[in-house]
Amino acid sequence: MTTERKQTAFRLSTDLLSKLKEAAERENRSLNNYVESVLMDVVSNNPNKLTLAAMKEARENHNLETLDIDNLEETIASL
Repeated sequence: MTTERKQTAFRLSTDLLSKLKEAAERENRSLNNYVESVLMDVVSNNPNKLTLAAMKEARENHNLETLDIDNLEETIASL
């Protein structure tokens, strides 16, 4: 399956462009591939209604249990 692509142009600050090029190079990717994947992550990572509700509950609930990391194995076993 081939993804249709359309060439486009953006104006970016020279500082941002430099940072993007460095990040792409660190990941051994082309600048185009790196920027496209970063943008795809931004537009694709929208939480659904259930996740948003759980996030709201976690922020608002003051009765959350505390995880005892000193006894993590016991805590996991008790689940």
